[in-house]
Amino acid sequence: MVPEKEFLIKLAYAKMPFGKFEGRYLIDLPEYYLVWYKNKGFPAGLLGQQMQQVYELQLNGLEDLVRNIRRQYPRSRQ
Repeated sequence: MVPEKEFLIKLAYAKMPFGKFEGRYLIDLPEYYLVWYKNKGFPAGLLGQQMQQVYELQLNGLEDLVRNIRRQYPRSRQ
């Protein structure tokens, strides 16, 4: 599988592991929360990369792209 495609599929199912929005899909995090992290600094590692990508997608109004991926690639097929 193409690395970018695999990253987006994983992003579609990634959930916030802690805090106020624990358990919520990253793509569904409120914009103000991601802006706060953008200013504070995203966490290290994969979570930070995913949150930064979600920030960029929301900034450009492309979050439905990830939601559509979740519909197209249901968890049971992975």
